[in-house]
Amino acid sequence: MSKQDAREQALGLLYAADLDRESEVVEPTGRAGRLATGVLEHLPEIDAEINTHSTGWRITRMPAVDRTILRIAVYELLYTDTPVGVVVSEAVELAKTYSTAKSGSFVNGVLASVAADRD
Repeated sequence: MSKQDAREQALGLLYAADLDRESEVVEPTGRAGRLATGVLEHLPEIDAEINTHSTGWRITRMPAVDRTILRIAVYELLYTDTPVGVVVSEAVELAKTYSTAKSGSFVNGVLASVAADRD
């Protein structure tokens, strides 16, 4: 499974869990499982980071797909050694594919701000 496929699988799992707080995330093997589990383990810190960098948008008001994409990407930025450019690019592509027309630029802006603070 490619890293892009793993991100898509993690997106589906985390999106479903976000919409139904009582459901458990089915733990896939490999990278998708590590991404989903990592996001859930660090969710309060990840959400705080997103809230800090999403000007005018509280995480609770964001579309669920955008919120989930941002959570995966922020997890990767903060807790993995995946290059920033790869994380941002993949997240923007996921947003363009699975969310609204404006989501790609929104996700890009939030992640650029997170990445700038990280450096």
